[in-house]
Amino acid sequence: MDKLTMGDRIREARKHKGFTQEQVAELLDISVESVSHIERGTRLPSMQVFVKLIEVLNVSADYLLRDSISTGRLFGDNALGSKIEQLSPKERIALEALVDTYLQHHI
Repeated sequence: MDKLTMGDRIREARKHKGFTQEQVAELLDISVESVSHIERGTRLPSMQVFVKLIEVLNVSADYLLRDSISTGRLFGDNALGSKIEQLSPKERIALEALVDTYLQHHI
């Protein structure tokens, strides 16, 4: 398992959600130092923290572990998911805002 890649993905997902390390630490009931170590790839999260990370950041386990398994996808195996996966983090944030706006006016 590549700790650096996992840490990068966790950092990306945290920023995508607009959370600070302090907020994530509080939600996970761990220290900010621990969050920093996990994001830098110097430490792996415990299984309990890993599960909480998935819930807090709203990502799949296979997304965080993708270098260790060959079938991982963040958005599922469909045409839209494939297109979304090609977007940059900034583009994903813009798309999410666009979808939120659409849903507020059409539901």
